[in-house]
Amino acid sequence: MTPDFLAQILPLNGSPPLLIAAAVVAYLIGCIPFAVVVSKAFGLADPRSFGSGNPGATNVLRTGNKLAAFLTLFGDAAKGAVAIGVATLMGIPADLFGWIGLIAFFGHVFPITLGFKGGKGVSTSAGVLLALYWPLGLATLGTWLFMAFTFRYSSLSAITAALMTPVFAILMGLPTSVIAPIILMVAVLLIKHAGNLRRLLAGQEDRKSTR
Repeated sequence: MTPDFLAQILPLNGSPPLLIAAAVVAYLIGCIPFAVVVSKAFGLADPRSFGSGNPGATNVLRTGNKLAAFLTLFGDAAKGAVAIGVATLMGIPADLFGWIGLIAFFGHVFPITLGFKGGKGVSTSAGVLLALYWPLGLATLGTWLFMAFTFRYSSLSAITAALMTPVFAILMGLPTSVIAPIILMVAVLLIKHAGNLRRLLAGQEDRKSTR
């Protein structure tokens, strides 16, 4: 790869200490375990102790508390958007927002607060996409909703929406500095859903599974 191409992917055109600070803040925001925090506030069991064991909104929903599940979903999605908002206030160049969002996503998936064993990142990635470029976020969300209502598989919806996101980004003419972190985010999402994909192919997947 040429230096010019690398510069398009990762345009480090800012103060290194400021960029490091923004990255640390983004990661720590991503590390907030809303599923655990909300469950504790509502007097529910730790979501890591039942169901799929995944600290996410779908597993919280298994308790039957829809409000707790919604607050978890909202909180996890907000993490990606808030991280980018904080980066904006810090004066980070806009062409680095995709990477800031990716770091917040990593904070959710690999949080130091939960021993680096976090959620699968679907909600947080949605927040990142909406903050980066809302038409892309809506296109991805629309894909998830279509698959969810058509096939009734939560995991299939997430996998399909993830795979389509880079395609949408390219068709929308987004810059390489946005597409590259999106591809990395999608790759991690697919790895986290590898078990779901195997069960889908074997016809053994639970329609509501996020294991």
